[in-house]
Amino acid sequence: MRVDIGNALREVATPGVAVDALDRLDAEVATAHETIAAGMANAEFGYASLNLPETTSPTGIRAAVADVDAEAVLTVGIGGSALGARTVTAALGESNHYVLDNVDPERTRRLLARLDLEKTAVNVVSRSGTTAETLANFLVVREAYESAGVDWTDRTVVTTGDAGPLARLADNRDLPRLAVPEGVPGRFAALSAVGLVPAALLGHDIEAVLAGAREAREGLTGSLHESPAYAYGAVTTALERRGAHINAVMPYAESLEPFAEWFAQLWAESLGKDGQGQTPARALGATDQHSQLQLYRAGRHDKVVTLIRARERADRSIPSTDVEGLAYLGDATLGDLLDAEFEATEASLAAADKPSVRIEIERIDEQGLGDLLFSCEAACVLAGELMGVETFTQPAVEWGKSAARGLLGAADTEEAAAVRDKRTYPIE
Repeated sequence: MRVDIGNALREVATPGVAVDALDRLDAEVATAHETIAAGMANAEFGYASLNLPETTSPTGIRAAVADVDAEAVLTVGIGGSALGARTVTAALGESNHYVLDNVDPERTRRLLARLDLEKTAVNVVSRSGTTAETLANFLVVREAYESAGVDWTDRTVVTTGDAGPLARLADNRDLPRLAVPEGVPGRFAALSAVGLVPAALLGHDIEAVLAGAREAREGLTGSLHESPAYAYGAVTTALERRGAHINAVMPYAESLEPFAEWFAQLWAESLGKDGQGQTPARALGATDQHSQLQLYRAGRHDKVVTLIRARERADRSIPSTDVEGLAYLGDATLGDLLDAEFEATEASLAAADKPSVRIEIERIDEQGLGDLLFSCEAACVLAGELMGVETFTQPAVEWGKSAARGLLGAADTEEAAAVRDKRTYPIE
């Protein structure tokens, strides 16, 4: 991964980081890296995430799914138990991966009605095996298979912890079962079985994904000047300190649109604590140049825009035309146009005194994807260290889970009582 922070410097943008402040920031990075490296070496909770390129076994994943014959995969999970897998398959151009990560009955009904269940594997993912949304959807999916006369046990792969209802189900029904890695929060688990099973089922090169991540891992040093991942984490944190409280992530590739959603969870759930954290916003280049860019360029100075692209890609020429005013397009390709849009967005932000950071990978393939995923995780961990927050916990999320369980009658929790007692002011 290559990171260009030139348009995040104070000489270009407001807020911006002064060049002479980079060395002071680098000293913070060096101290943070010592903590991160020690956590990785000891496989401490959370820091173990950065060991996944080495500890994930692609052979083990392939062995577990070897007897599951499918042309499509339906992942049933929520949050990190689904976003990473969808990010991987989308980036690799896979169109036969579907996800149930919400409990919207209309969408669930429509999706199950159009899937060929005889050719679709089910990939159910929950660390605890008790996640209400995931288990509810899985029960609905299982019933749909039974109603269609399809044996769901022949097509189901379970990824879960060592204990819990899903683990017991897998053991009782002799289902393939893979482990959610110990010490790894779900949002950091894309480079494990949690994120790689659908790609493996559909025949993609998960070994190359991990190889790209390993290469990025080897590039972690104690300096932002030498590590692109740390450069990104450090500079976005420095901008947040200076008032850039929103991070708009804008990939210039349709296949990376789910990546922006994955990044949003990673950044928000990890860093949104103690009154700190950037709010991630999702955009897509060049589409959102015609909408959101208006705000990013002409709105408040409270944002940094992260522009992402691949340096190489397959291309398509634009047919020539004799239509007046459009002839210039006939000498170009769609890739040329997309690059021009990228460069124009970057330049327009700089001209408006708004900060941006450029991220580039060589190609959107397995290797490049592994690099991008790992580098963004490392950047997030560094940002958490610099901010002094508990990067790997999510207490606010757990509050909502407890409230929902209580409202459904699983337990009479304090959170559920707070929901029932909340003040209302209805206007109809």
